[in-house]
Amino acid sequence: MKIAIIGAGNMGSAIARGLARSRQVQPEDITVSNPSQGKLDALQADIPGLETTPSNVKAAGDADIVILAVKPWVLDEVLMELPWRDGQILASVVAGRSIQTIASILTIKYEREQMPNLTYFRIVPNTAAAIGQSMTLVSSLAANPKQQQLMLDLLAPLGPTTLVPEDKLPAATALASCGTAFVMRYIQAATQAGIELGLTPQDARWMVTQCVMGAAAILQDNTDAHPATEIEKVCTPGGYTIRGINELEHAGFASAIIRAIKASV
Repeated sequence: MKIAIIGAGNMGSAIARGLARSRQVQPEDITVSNPSQGKLDALQADIPGLETTPSNVKAAGDADIVILAVKPWVLDEVLMELPWRDGQILASVVAGRSIQTIASILTIKYEREQMPNLTYFRIVPNTAAAIGQSMTLVSSLAANPKQQQLMLDLLAPLGPTTLVPEDKLPAATALASCGTAFVMRYIQAATQAGIELGLTPQDARWMVTQCVMGAAAILQDNTDAHPATEIEKVCTPGGYTIRGINELEHAGFASAIIRAIKASV
């Protein structure tokens, strides 16, 4: 199985590194294309044996799976440029462009000839894909269960993966992809507070990140656990934590999170 990754930006590079770590695909079977030779050189230095090229057409030519990891404003051009053929899987990481939009663009490309029979996927990883900790969302069109499982297995080195109906993808993206930035903002703010209270920046960040990881692990390890119940366990009567929780609520913390997620859809 040969895979082409069109684009070596943050997501394209993260996917390449994740796939190369897996036993399912050899680096020699992955080709990454990008106009910037510097990005390709950096990838090759990290992944011995990886194939790279500045030519999108060359990368996709004999690929079984073509992963589009380009900016939204160049998607149309890339779709029109590539030599699609029957049986290929087209997987898009491009933000905000639906499978139907992609299929419509290809309909224009092939208006005077037979359109290849393609299987379509939309993939939404997050930046933690580079370390194998992404929550990756997958939607599909015209994919059978075997192809869906193939894509889930292929993306597994990036972190947990799940199938999501495309009409639910915007909401899921706000939680699982945009959510990375929201969590980072909390970590940044909490670290700043720790520094103001006299901790070193390194110690403050370490404590905050471990606290976030521990809180998440409680919910992951016990599906019956509920955030409200876990909060109650920490908030002893007359204690410091309940004072902090009340300050968060007074400042509209929960409302701000909900509004931020809804604004990201």
